[in-house]
Amino acid sequence: MVGIEPFSNLRRRAIVLIALAATAAGLVASPPLAGADAGAGDVVVSTSSIKGRDGTTYTVTNHVVRTKGEGRRKEWLLVWTGDASVPGGPVGAASHAAHRKAAGEGSADPDFLAVIDATKGSRDYGKVVNTATIGPLLQNEPHHMQYVWHKGDKVYAGGLLSDTTYVFDVAQLPQVKLSGVVTATDTPCGTAPDAFTTLKDGTAYGAYMGGPNVPGPCTYTHGEVRTGNGAAGTPGEVLRLDQTGRVRVEYPAATEAAEPDTCHSIPQVDPPTCANPHGIRVREDLNRLVTSDFAEVRSLMLIPSADFYIARDTVRIYDIAHRDRPRLLSVSRLPDGPRKEPFLIEEEPRVVMETALTNERHHKGGFVSTMGGASIYYTPDITDPKPKWREVFDDTTAFTRLAPELDNRVGMDGGSWLQTSADDRYLYHVVMRRGDESSGGKDTGMVYVLDVRKLVDAGKRTRCNIDTLEEVTRGGAEPDCPSLVSVLPVEDPTTGGPHWAALDNFRQGPGGYYQETRQPTRLVLANYFVAASPFDGDHRVCMVNISPRQQLSLDRTFKDEYTGRPCVEFNRSAWPHGETGDARPHGVLFAVSDADVR
Repeated sequence: MVGIEPFSNLRRRAIVLIALAATAAGLVASPPLAGADAGAGDVVVSTSSIKGRDGTTYTVTNHVVRTKGEGRRKEWLLVWTGDASVPGGPVGAASHAAHRKAAGEGSADPDFLAVIDATKGSRDYGKVVNTATIGPLLQNEPHHMQYVWHKGDKVYAGGLLSDTTYVFDVAQLPQVKLSGVVTATDTPCGTAPDAFTTLKDGTAYGAYMGGPNVPGPCTYTHGEVRTGNGAAGTPGEVLRLDQTGRVRVEYPAATEAAEPDTCHSIPQVDPPTCANPHGIRVREDLNRLVTSDFAEVRSLMLIPSADFYIARDTVRIYDIAHRDRPRLLSVSRLPDGPRKEPFLIEEEPRVVMETALTNERHHKGGFVSTMGGASIYYTPDITDPKPKWREVFDDTTAFTRLAPELDNRVGMDGGSWLQTSADDRYLYHVVMRRGDESSGGKDTGMVYVLDVRKLVDAGKRTRCNIDTLEEVTRGGAEPDCPSLVSVLPVEDPTTGGPHWAALDNFRQGPGGYYQETRQPTRLVLANYFVAASPFDGDHRVCMVNISPRQQLSLDRTFKDEYTGRPCVEFNRSAWPHGETGDARPHGVLFAVSDADVR
């Protein structure tokens, strides 16, 4: 019988995760914020607000640090950040006092969108120039934004635990305005917002991992009904948002019929489904949307259950020819790999976290990565009604490159962010930590680059398949398998490591204006996962250079303004908005003021 263990060592501690509030009204308001257009010393304060459809007034308050003009156009790094003064979990009327007592200090401070100068050569390179604090909700657990920002886009940012999505206007960076808010009452059939992907018209699709606000049947936008077991449970959904945060469609990720009998939930959903979408990507030219199923999040994050069939091994593909009427086309179970692990959650196809799609018109392939199984899978055609997924790379190969003297066969390494270069030549992947604690390297995460040209160019003739133990540690034997180009270790004194990242899709052109590029020269990492989890991380944000030959190196000029060390420290006492202490950086995104993009 296969043994079961949560996150390899989750037995050491249980995450304190309170069920999501069904409405936002129960959450505690933030401390008072400065009035609009106020100035305080070297910080200029201004507030924008919007009234949500739940009747609550939501705010974003800028705290812009006065800097000496350099006469140059700037590129910015946006970091979606949570306050760390209170242990993880939403702060509601009943739970706020308990969190204060546990923290040993006063009430929580506001979450915020940090704006950092990301302009190479700038005197303020790496400096936090604005903290745009949000109100009135506290302890949102800021999570992901969209994967790439394009000129004119709004920024869609999810609060994992508050069940709230914020829509930010960043057209005049470093200033940030609030364009809209998606409250818990706006999405009755889905909770736990995860990631977003934008369309050319500026709207966005979002993946909500969790079930409906309340257990029972829920009716989606076009009259379809699914039965769920409640907030942060099962099934999740896909929604489409406009640039003001209006929900254009809620669409069920679950099929009407029963899915595999290994699709467990607690309590069990009838009919069973594995629909807990996490990663979400779109190919508009192919009219396809792809989501990856993570896990029933509350059952994974609460005192762990012995039933780890709540950890998913499925991928979903949707037809989006009619943008406001998605249609689920396929649910694919990823095949198992050659490793035989003592714990079910560490098998190769388990805990499917992220997706990445090819971009070129003549390519139709898609990738997914597994957090539990430490593997990358590929299908050559996402338009195929019965797509065939194969394992094409095991993270063990990259760990072996770092430490060839160790027994590097690993599972549950926290493999996370995954993205292709715009020209489909390379695939970038972030891994939180070495999964095998016996190796002695449990606090080492990494980011690596794969050359996927042969795999992608093979089309449906691809042969790559990781099906032997030798391929686990040395890479695929077939000629079209991805080759490991470069791997950069990211050491972390905590049990965390890099979880999320973003490619810099801009370069500076004539007149100092920015243009989008298909060949990125750097990426940024955030060392943080979820509050109170075993993968908390050290709360640093690091810049990584990418050479023309795709060699990765830490950008040591991207320094913390206080310590002078490489990487920006989010464990600090003071921010532009005050002495609020440590913060937790999660989503990261490069952006440029609209006027500076050509």
